[in-house]
Amino acid sequence: MLKIEIKKGNIEQALKQYKSKVIKTRQLKSLRDNRYHSKPTSENRLKMQKAIRVKDWNKNNDKSA
Repeated sequence: MLKIEIKKGNIEQALKQYKSKVIKTRQLKSLRDNRYHSKPTSENRLKMQKAIRVKDWNKNNDKSA
């Protein structure tokens, strides 16, 4: 739970702080990810597919050569 202090009745500043805290803590992303249940095997498969994509991308875009 995020807590924001309102200083001198400045609601706009408090909303700005709230928005930045939500972004920094990735709270909205976790809510969206947990919206539907997914099987552990599906999650593992997606992680492996992402790792393969990243590995291939890094291999093709190696700038040290």
